Amino acid sequence: MPRILVDGDACPVKEEIYKVAYRTAVPVTIVANSHLRVPPHPLIRRETVSDGFDAADDRIAELAGPDAVVVTADILLADRCLKAGAMVIAPTGKPFTTSSIGGAIATRAIMADLRAGGDQIGGAAPFSKTDRSRFLQALDTALAKLARG
Repeated sequence: MPRILVDGDACPVKEEIYKVAYRTAVPVTIVANSHLRVPPHPLIRRETVSDGFDAADDRIAELAGPDAVVVTADILLADRCLKAGAMVIAPTGKPFTTSSIGGAIATRAIMADLRAGGDQIGGAAPFSKTDRSRFLQALDTALAKLARG
């Protein structure tokens, strides 16, 4: 049975994930370093982990597998989850795949080097309604693919 794992601390699409869970009867686990409010519903589970470095990422990677869709913007966590066989989607709806993750990791490293060198570079674009719509479509597609086996 498909399930959704969410990197919850900074996820801007939690409400959309809950709605999809209710509609599709797919269980959701929100993993976070802090106590987050989640709807009191049998399909929605919250796991609060320690505030240790990468504790939430470690737990999500531990739970990830071929039956999971992971929602995260964290490229390194996406890589770990893909290696565990999970499908991974960014909150913007961009899917991470085994063929695209290498380039994403390389770009992340280059940007970190530029920032460390003092270069002023722009951050991510503001989250938009289009991103939200793209995310919902990507999540529906991923769950349908998992349901088909």
